[in-house]
Amino acid sequence: MATNKEYLNFILDQLSELDGITHRQMMGEYIIYHHGKIAAYLCDDRLLVKPVASAIKMMPQAKFETPYDGAKEMLLVENVDDRAFLKELLEAMYPELPQPKKK
Repeated sequence: MATNKEYLNFILDQLSELDGITHRQMMGEYIIYHHGKIAAYLCDDRLLVKPVASAIKMMPQAKFETPYDGAKEMLLVENVDDRAFLKELLEAMYPELPQPKKK
């Protein structure tokens, strides 16, 4: 099952207070970038973020799930209705996110 456009638009709206949020579609799912760094995936209408220390600290009860078969586990964000939380989460995560791979 692919992520529907309505869910993508909802998440982008929730993240609209953050600068530097972009996205790219990949095989029916979406990658969310924060200032060029991969921060999250939208897969099967779920928001999954990279399991960096700050995200784990902010969501200690979060479930680890894979976005797709064979992928590394990520943290499931269940509190997607809280715009302020999402902003704080991505801002806290940014320094820990890996730099984009050079092409």
